[in-house]
Amino acid sequence: MAAAGRVLVYGSRGALGSQCVRYFKSRNWHFQYGFVLLKVTAAVEKLLGEEKVDAILCVAGGWAGGSAKAKSLYKNCDLMWKQSVWTSTISSHLATKHLKEGGLLTLAGAQAALSGTPGKM
Repeated sequence: MAAAGRVLVYGSRGALGSQCVRYFKSRNWHFQYGFVLLKVTAAVEKLLGEEKVDAILCVAGGWAGGSAKAKSLYKNCDLMWKQSVWTSTISSHLATKHLKEGGLLTLAGAQAALSGTPGKM
């Protein structure tokens, strides 16, 4: 049996993230998860030190619906950037520092992105 790997799960408290954690736990992988702080880079640095991980999974994200004419447009857009774009940016940066050579970086997206979403504007 192959040795268990190490994985960093960013966004582990959501529906997808909790399933990722369950999957890796069932295969005895060592994992770190639950990073919701703005200072995530420093927190991961402190947690891992010089150790590298085999995989970084960014499964954080969310959807804030609404209309482009709604008063809440800017608030919802800001929330979506923070939940989806910034988490992917942070995870990519973490990979440059903490991912083993040949490791896996996954930036999960929404199924809706694969087709038109005219009703989502």
